[in-house]
Amino acid sequence: MFQEKHILYRFYIVTACLFLLAIFIYIKLCNIQIAEGEKYRALAETYTIKNFVIPANRGNIYADDGSLLATSIPKYDIRFDAVTVSKEDFDTNLIPLSNAMAKKFGNTSAYWQKLFQKARSEENRYAKVISNLSFSDYLELKKFPLFELGPYKGGIITEQRTVREHPIGKIAERTVGNDRDNNPVGLEGAFNEYLQGKDGRQVKQKIAKGQWKPIFDENEIEPQDGLDVVTTINVNIQDIAHHALLAQLEKHEADHGTVIVMETKTGEIKAVSNLGRTSDGKYFEKLNYAIGESHEPGSTFKTMAFVAALEDKVIDSSTVVNTGSGSWPFYGRKVSDARKGGYGTISMAKALEVSSNVAFARIIDDNYKNNPSRFINLLKKMNLDQPIGLPIHGEGQPVIPDPSNKKLWSKNALPSIAYGYNVSLTPLQILTFYNAIANNGVMVKPRFLKEIRKWNTVVEKFETEVINPQIASEETIKIVQEVLKNIVKRGTGKKLYSPDFSMAGKTGTARTEYWMPGWENDPRYISSFVGYFPAENPKYSCIVVIHKPSTKKGYYGADVTGPVFKSIAQKIYIESPEIDLISDLDVLYADVTENSSLYTEKIKQEHNSVPDVKGMAGMDAVALLENLGLYVSVVGNGKVVRQSIPEGEKLIKGKIIVLELS
Repeated sequence: MFQEKHILYRFYIVTACLFLLAIFIYIKLCNIQIAEGEKYRALAETYTIKNFVIPANRGNIYADDGSLLATSIPKYDIRFDAVTVSKEDFDTNLIPLSNAMAKKFGNTSAYWQKLFQKARSEENRYAKVISNLSFSDYLELKKFPLFELGPYKGGIITEQRTVREHPIGKIAERTVGNDRDNNPVGLEGAFNEYLQGKDGRQVKQKIAKGQWKPIFDENEIEPQDGLDVVTTINVNIQDIAHHALLAQLEKHEADHGTVIVMETKTGEIKAVSNLGRTSDGKYFEKLNYAIGESHEPGSTFKTMAFVAALEDKVIDSSTVVNTGSGSWPFYGRKVSDARKGGYGTISMAKALEVSSNVAFARIIDDNYKNNPSRFINLLKKMNLDQPIGLPIHGEGQPVIPDPSNKKLWSKNALPSIAYGYNVSLTPLQILTFYNAIANNGVMVKPRFLKEIRKWNTVVEKFETEVINPQIASEETIKIVQEVLKNIVKRGTGKKLYSPDFSMAGKTGTARTEYWMPGWENDPRYISSFVGYFPAENPKYSCIVVIHKPSTKKGYYGADVTGPVFKSIAQKIYIESPEIDLISDLDVLYADVTENSSLYTEKIKQEHNSVPDVKGMAGMDAVALLENLGLYVSVVGNGKVVRQSIPEGEKLIKGKIIVLELS
């Protein structure tokens, strides 16, 4: 009896506990449903509903003639779900699929059979098959045995991504730049605000097998594609500059170098090549030396000192200076000329022609040692102390020391500055000054941008910007122009002289890293040549800078960089008939304008089917097809030679068409 009561008590206790638990669960459910219902419903939606980003298509970057410099194209990665495929379908199609893969993508049929069988045995639902397929290759692969059955029966998993490609390859790669996450560089970075577009949004709901399905037919926010950027870069001149620089770097085993070609009157940059040496002796577009590397210019700065002294009327071109026997003491140290024995007594015009360090150190020190600020202010009036203010990031800071700065100034500063030391400028800053000499004293801002386009409509056009309307008097400019011509005819640049075409410019050879121990045993130099052509009616200005050429093979500017300048000038004359040196700039765009007549003709027509765009300029074909609602992928540059969707096929908006350009 006692035992029965004990069991009964235990039963009551368990029942009471269960009753209390039921009450607790009921209260908790009410709390979840009523008091915290909104919170948990929102939490559930985060697992079943998601806001997906729809990336905007990045705009294209074009050269001045419509050739593509950078474009976004789709790439496809293929994976295989080995579980979803039935045994019958797998066994039937394994060998035909493997044969098709081997024929198209290489490797043996046995290799592909092993890959698919391994995925099947391991029940791998995400086995990697092949990556980086082009659109046309992807379309072909989709028709292979098994894969043609689709994602569920055939197990094919497609992952599409957009990659940025440079159709002209490694040439101008650093100038064009790249679209790095949150930090695009080069032209990609400079004009990112135009190129990037605005991403869209689409709400999707999670369904079976981890798939996401759009809730609405339309996007919540439609993506806005980026605008196209038409640059000033000329593909032909860029190719000439790149290969001329590369050949000389290889010949002289130099560390790195840069070339810039600029149109004199407009400031349009036609070519920029930056090549640095790798550990195995190869060269590639390493850093943007043209814009970012500030260094002591050496003798190319003598022209600036010459202009300042002429403007201040402390000298004229016939002012005579004694250079002695080629060496002269200045405040406890000697300044020497390259020529042993010196030049004796010469005019200042001759001093610039032969690039006498002693002459410039003496004339500037004699006239400004009691008031060095006067000379420095003359340099500043020519904007030499100011950065250009380029849209491309990373411009090097010019350094023109001021006498008020006791840390940077000494008695030796003034004579050193006179022949290009104790100052620092980038190649583009130096070129901007020489371009002003070629442009009769008008200093224009170097620019990389012609216009912004949305399809074929010009959204914004960019014109020439003047930095300084007159860096020196007309009289001074004419004197300097004549001396720069004579430098090529009979001065330090006489090896470059050609009776077939005229050039003007200045050589430069500067010591570098001379403060480092052991420099005397292993000297290093910066060789440069900067000038313009034709000398009488300048169309282009150009600078070539090569760092640390092998001293065994030559290091003077006339020997190392002068030949690059001459080669570029000569080839532009001979090999670029479409860039006539006496024509107006608009002729450069004539090919695009002429071909645009095809575009104008076709855009007026009604199109219910895909038009024939073969023979059209790439930029115009893209504009026409995108206006019709197609997504265009471009390979190559120039004119259209092939289109993936043939002429006359039904026009389906949103479909991808691949254009191959010549």
